[in-house]
Amino acid sequence: MYKRILLAVDGSEHSIRATEESIKIASLCKECFIEVVYVADFSKTKRDVLHSQGREELELSRRKKLLPIEEQLKSNSLTYHVKILHGEPGPTIVEYANQGEFDLIVIGSRGLNSLQEMVLGSVSHKVVKRVNSPVLIVK
Repeated sequence: MYKRILLAVDGSEHSIRATEESIKIASLCKECFIEVVYVADFSKTKRDVLHSQGREELELSRRKKLLPIEEQLKSNSLTYHVKILHGEPGPTIVEYANQGEFDLIVIGSRGLNSLQEMVLGSVSHKVVKRVNSPVLIVK
């Protein structure tokens, strides 16, 4: 059974659906723990910093993206922790997942970014190819 689940989110609809699937899986095991990971993308962070009023506002905007996800986890009485990482999402999630001892990685799929990622988004594509644990990609 999956006891340690890494849920990679970005605040999108795909993340919400990935959260719902994580909840279904975690509900099957009383000792299950969900680590929610949000990666502040370097390419977007610079723009966010320039348009925010300060560090507190920037942190608040990131937390707002995670609020629906946290509400779902709380309403299902699941044990979870939110971790905000910094970097390029794909490689950062892969590195974090491979350093931890996770039984399952859950991530939402993304749109059609290029010919190589016609089925999976670029972040989910990188994660599924490079992470050592089983991966569930939610559409």
